Amino acid sequence: MAKSKTVIVTGASQGIGEGVVRSFLERGYNVVATSRTISRRDAFKPSAQLKLIDGDIGQEATAKKVAETAVEAFGSIDALVNNAGIFFAKPFVDYTAEDFKALVSTNLDGFIFISQYAVRQMLKQQSGGSIVSVTASLASHPIAGLTASIPMITKGGIDTISKSLALEYAQQGIRVNTVAPGIVDTPLNKDNPKDFLKTLSPMGHISSVQEIADAVLYLTEAKSVTGEVLHVDGGAHVGKW
Repeated sequence: MAKSKTVIVTGASQGIGEGVVRSFLERGYNVVATSRTISRRDAFKPSAQLKLIDGDIGQEATAKKVAETAVEAFGSIDALVNNAGIFFAKPFVDYTAEDFKALVSTNLDGFIFISQYAVRQMLKQQSGGSIVSVTASLASHPIAGLTASIPMITKGGIDTISKSLALEYAQQGIRVNTVAPGIVDTPLNKDNPKDFLKTLSPMGHISSVQEIADAVLYLTEAKSVTGEVLHVDGGAHVGKW
C-alpha cells in the first residue's frame, strides 16, 4: 500500500484554508494545518491524519515548528499550500507603515520561511513536490472601485516569485503554482453586500470556498503544470466588463 502524502496548509482555521484542509483529508493526505489559533477553534480536532500548530506564520520559528512536525509525525513534506494572508482595502495614501509591515509579515514572510523549509525537505527526499499559493486576481487586474494597492504588492510578488521558483526547481520535480481568486464567499466578505460583490465578476458570480479548494487540489496533483497562475475569478482577469 502506497504511503499517504503529507501536505502543509497555512491560514487553515477558516475560509479557504479550512476548505483546503478538508479537501486534502478527504483525498487521504496527512495534513499539518496551522494558523495563529487553530487549536482553539472549532473547525478541526487533531487526529492520526491531522496535526494542528498554533503560531504566526510570519515568524520563522513557527515555520520551523510546522515543517518539523510534518517530518516527525508523517515522515515527509510532499506539498505545501501557502494560504495565510491578510487583506484590507484603503486609498493608497491612507496605508500606514504599520499596515505595510503587517502585510509583508503575513503575506511575504509567511510565504518565504515555510516555503524554504518545504523545499529543503523536498530536495532531501528527491521525489519532487508541490507548492501552491493563494494570491488574488486583483494583483493582475485591478478594479477601480476596490482600492487595494499595497496588499497587491504582496500578492503580485507571490505570483512573480512562484514563476521564478518553478524554473529554479523544475529539474528536481518541485512544481510551484498559484491560485488567484476573485471574490470568494468567506468570513472576510461576510459584511459586504452580496449584490455589490457580484458586480466584481463578469459572470456575476461569487466563488465558493470549495471552488478555490478544488483549484488548489488540481494544481497540487497536476504533474505537468508549474509556473501557472490559475485565476478563479469568473473572468475578471480577462479585461473590462
